Amino acid sequence: QVQLVESGGGLVQAGGSLRLSCAAPEIASKYAMGWLRQAPGKEREFTAAISWSGRSTYYSDSVEGRFTISRDGAKNMVYLQMNNLKPEDTAVYYCAAYSGDYPSDNDYWGQGTQVTVSS
Repeated sequence: QVQLVESGGGLVQAGGSLRLSCAAPEIASKYAMGWLRQAPGKEREFTAAISWSGRSTYYSDSVEGRFTISRDGAKNMVYLQMNNLKPEDTAVYYCAAYSGDYPSDNDYWGQGTQVTVSS
């Protein structure tokens, strides 16, 4: 089964930065890629996405201006640079590759990486 592999999570103080990485198989090179997160007791929520070409990016209101999504097509990698982190950013972050308008359970997912922001 095709699976993405996330890395880069960890513990950081509020105001700090982290960069998440997602290694995707070549099959995902023509897919949009996204990051979603799930905090304890909450539903999974959209965070950021990038088109297959890399020309278009999308962000949730809560991370706009602080997070930057990018992709390296040659390496089949997707990144999420997270700056000025806040305690409310604490969550498990998942990478997804999808062909539709939004990632579904039938698309490709990673196992998640924990991000914890202390106040």
